[in-house]
Amino acid sequence: MPSLIPLGPKWSHLSPAKFIVSASDTRFDRQIRFAAMGEQGQARLQSARVLLVGTGALGGVLAQNLVRAGVGELILCDRDIVELSNLPRQVLFEDRHAAAKIPKATAALETLARIGGPTKLRAEACHVDAENLPELADGVQLVLDGTDNLATRYLINDWCVAEDTPWVYGGVVGSGGLVLPILPGQSACLRCIFPDPPPAGSLPTCDSAGVIAPAVGTIASMQAGAALRILSSARGKGTAESPTHAPGMTPKLLQIDVWTGSLLTVDATRRPGCPTCDEGNFEFLHAAATRDPVVLCGRNTVQISGGPTKPDLGAIAQRSAAFADDVQNLGVLLRITDSGIVLTLFPDGRALVEGTDEVDRARALYDRYLGA
Repeated sequence: MPSLIPLGPKWSHLSPAKFIVSASDTRFDRQIRFAAMGEQGQARLQSARVLLVGTGALGGVLAQNLVRAGVGELILCDRDIVELSNLPRQVLFEDRHAAAKIPKATAALETLARIGGPTKLRAEACHVDAENLPELADGVQLVLDGTDNLATRYLINDWCVAEDTPWVYGGVVGSGGLVLPILPGQSACLRCIFPDPPPAGSLPTCDSAGVIAPAVGTIASMQAGAALRILSSARGKGTAESPTHAPGMTPKLLQIDVWTGSLLTVDATRRPGCPTCDEGNFEFLHAAATRDPVVLCGRNTVQISGGPTKPDLGAIAQRSAAFADDVQNLGVLLRITDSGIVLTLFPDGRALVEGTDEVDRARALYDRYLGA
């Protein structure tokens, strides 16, 4: 098994990418025998770079599928840490990750690296926003949605349409969910189907309505199937006769419920007047990245974004030891316990303040240890 070397906030696992598929290479033999994939499709897959936003429930299944299929490079982004309640449905995590509250992106990379194969993995423990998405997604051929919030999805939609990059939307709650592959210029984008984000708190979430693992696995597997088709397809030149992405693929909105066994497909055609893909209005991408604290739904946790400079975790740990109840410097993050509230500080200055949903209280604790 390849070794893992911690590199500050980023962990990298590098193994030689096999961009030419050899007849004697049996690792992907069954995949190559699938006529729609073939040797050329496998070679395209192994030269592709993919951004996965969210490595939890949907993201864990997506990541496993792509690594086992041999995708060339997979960038793993997640803002959260592993908790015990994640384990029934988030397949990349174990008890030890939850006990230590490891960043999800780091834990995901560790688990995926044990699979082996040619995939290059990169982990970013960060909140994806309008400021860092262009850098994170630079040079990717596909973006995959493993996130749990609509704001990030509308941001991804804007960036992908603006950059002519396919992405695959997925959402799950309870026993069912939705899947929509989006091919810019060819199919509906997210705003063609859902023109505007619904009001905050108006939709059920996994925290409010629960979720079961078979629903997660089914929705993520459909996303992964669409991803493999897009990545392994020949790319055209953007004409009607030769589409830019996945020739012959006609994306549809798919709704599946694993409890009732119901399945519904809806044509996903572009909507005239769509503010994003028809009018070119990328309001979510061009909006300034918010630095306001965010209350995480159902978590009794507040997320606070970092400032313009990165904190010195070692210095903060040393200074905090005199008045905090407990200080744990874990290298890739710093955990401070104060009066029953836990502040987890990341290298980019972002923090999760667990044990309160009061923004002012969370902000005050953050400022106490990092300075106003």
